[in-house]
Amino acid sequence: MKLVQKRSRKTGLPPGTLVHIGEKKTDKVTITAFNYAGTRCDERQDPSPDVLAPPTDESVTWVDVGGVHKMDILESFGKQFQLHPLLLEDIANTDQRPKLDDYETCLFLVMKMLSVTDRQDIIVEQVSLVFGRNFVLSFQENGTDVFTPVRDRLRGGKGRLRHSGADYLLYALVDAIVDQYFAVLEVLGEKIEALQDLVVSDPKPETLRQIHALKRQLLFLRRAVWPLREATNNLSRSECPFLQESTKVFFRDVYDHVVQIVDTIETLREMVSASLDIYLSSISYRLNAVMKVLTIITTIFMPLTFIVGIYGMNFEHMPELKWEWGYPLVLGVMVVIAIGMLGFFNRKKWV
Repeated sequence: MKLVQKRSRKTGLPPGTLVHIGEKKTDKVTITAFNYAGTRCDERQDPSPDVLAPPTDESVTWVDVGGVHKMDILESFGKQFQLHPLLLEDIANTDQRPKLDDYETCLFLVMKMLSVTDRQDIIVEQVSLVFGRNFVLSFQENGTDVFTPVRDRLRGGKGRLRHSGADYLLYALVDAIVDQYFAVLEVLGEKIEALQDLVVSDPKPETLRQIHALKRQLLFLRRAVWPLREATNNLSRSECPFLQESTKVFFRDVYDHVVQIVDTIETLREMVSASLDIYLSSISYRLNAVMKVLTIITTIFMPLTFIVGIYGMNFEHMPELKWEWGYPLVLGVMVVIAIGMLGFFNRKKWV
């Protein structure tokens, strides 16, 4: 996950120039087209973009594109669906901020799709949604997405998708992406709880790396979700003639979910920051404990070293050197001093 994609290839080019910015996450561009109305639902796999166009009847067309690195395909969609050049430019740029643009003939929504791998890593990819009177176009960086439940509902005729317009299809796609945020937050929440236990019980340098990795992931989440709050709010209040009032209620529900997600992200960020403080406090406590033990040992041995230093002097007239019990007497004094100092430390609760 990169914070900023390289834009150097666009330097000096005129607005609307199609240049792919970002990682090429799939070699082949996949296209899936649905056309439905009522009880009818037609599906086509990998049709040519030149044969796709907005329906002339009251049916709804959904075209899902996996891969945005081939500019000729984007140009074909722009020609067939009369898309603005700046809109196509934003689709090719996968470093876009989540936003909602009104192009009069269509609405353009940019979102970040999140998914979790088997290794509990978070994958971020951009999804661009184009909403017209009776069509929806979705452009993804790769073909793996969270739209499978929406496809299954269309194929099985479940719910109200087939009997609603393109605006309800747009809601279903947006809702599928937002719901995936909750699954990602659950994974991060479990990681943070396990990390807090580890920070308290056994803090290690590896723990610090985990804390920074979580802070980075939460930064990406905040960057992906925070602007979406404004976009979904504008969508629920849009005056677009293609957006029915009955569907705006559903978008307001999505807005509530986004606000809840933002609050959860802020809470998790505070927990990670608290974990970093706990880690530093734990390391400082362990260091202080070690220094305390070393200080006590040094303090005990100071008078003993003093006594040994006195009797280690090479003076000839030292009466204690001639005593028969001098050696055990000095050892006894040293033991008494050591025990007495330990008792004093214990009474002062320094041990």
